[in-house]
Amino acid sequence: MRKFTFTLLMGVFLTLSAMAQNKIDFKEFTLDNGLHVIMHQDNSTPIIANTVFYHVGSKNENPEKTGFAHFFEHLMFEGSPNIERGKFFEIVESAGGTLNAGTSQDYTFYYEILPSNQLELAIYLESERMLQAKVDQIGVDTQREVIKQEMKQVIDERPYGSFQRELPLRLYPNHPYKSPIIGSAAHLDSAKLEDFKGFYDTYYVPNNATLSIAGDLDYDKTEQLVRKYFGEIPRGTINPYRPNIEIQKLDAEVTAIIYDNIQLPAIFQGYLMPKKGHPDAYALDLLSTYLLSGKSSLLYKELVDGSQKAIQAVAFPNDLEDGGMFLILAIANMGVDVNDLNTAIDEVLESVKTNGIDQKEFEKLINIKENSLVNELGSVANISLTLAQGHVFYGGANSINSKLEMYRKVTIDDIQRVAKTYLNPNSRVVLTYLPKSAQTTQ
Repeated sequence: MRKFTFTLLMGVFLTLSAMAQNKIDFKEFTLDNGLHVIMHQDNSTPIIANTVFYHVGSKNENPEKTGFAHFFEHLMFEGSPNIERGKFFEIVESAGGTLNAGTSQDYTFYYEILPSNQLELAIYLESERMLQAKVDQIGVDTQREVIKQEMKQVIDERPYGSFQRELPLRLYPNHPYKSPIIGSAAHLDSAKLEDFKGFYDTYYVPNNATLSIAGDLDYDKTEQLVRKYFGEIPRGTINPYRPNIEIQKLDAEVTAIIYDNIQLPAIFQGYLMPKKGHPDAYALDLLSTYLLSGKSSLLYKELVDGSQKAIQAVAFPNDLEDGGMFLILAIANMGVDVNDLNTAIDEVLESVKTNGIDQKEFEKLINIKENSLVNELGSVANISLTLAQGHVFYGGANSINSKLEMYRKVTIDDIQRVAKTYLNPNSRVVLTYLPKSAQTTQ
């Protein structure tokens, strides 16, 4: 399957008027089989985005059988009794569209973006996936090898890529988030066909899915098509696994040295965040923007431009259903002691905890977020996905219209408070990445 980041795709999609996105209107209904449907009409451009959002991610897997959610992101492109194996991309692209999928710890989604006169095709394709996807030995064997190769490329062979495995393992000692989304090659090798069929029957069912369609559509016609293709798909009867586990907060700093195929050492710091939708998550998002959003950000000015201890620095929050991860990483400049780099990061964080931020910087953060949200809701693809996420995680699809207000509720004091509360050096994970050549000298 072709792999590329959903966020990057958004820049390619046709942008709608920013002012028109201040309020997103939509209609929604639920079929008898439990499928929740959300429709947003915007007839300004002849495009539709069709998203099926399944409430299943890596955290829903058996700890002894990890990687299934990501595996199905690939397997669901194999076809169905009515769609020839591997023809999903060809069908959509020949109709003038594009499609892909994504997996997180909490969800998996599939989407098509097509000319609006191909709406029925998009709905039909996703109904086939939900009703009768090819979950057979040929597809399993094919995708198993594809994913094992992907594991090598994105974790084992990519410089610093193993942090995706090493950091969650230590930050979430008692929760399924400790496993990487891509899973374990050994688990996939040992899995039987019936294991994959069981996962499909449990999670790829209408009562575990949200169908969100946005763009140039007619509400009545779209509802008729949805009922035609999805209405007779049977409701799932197996209770999905939802881990009811309070994430164990670390009571001391956890450190590890990782020897990797790299040239320059690096520091990865990981901190626990509150659950998705918690008010502090919005303040932490603004804090990450303050720490690192372009060359004018604090970490960049202090570590890259100022002391020149780092050639690159990144800070971002990973917002998750049961409790997210706030990640800070920096790659050391040539000749810089990596421990000094870690100390320098801590000094920057301590300055925020002690001094907070000034009013001018705070207003800049709010403006950056306002522009970001306007741009985010400037494509029907993002609107479609955001409506589905709102329904599943944020108390309803209308949360799309209150996101900006949640950021505006954050105060300047909240930025300082969340830095003190969550960026605690006594309950974090710090990974020190060193070149493999250093292993022989220590």
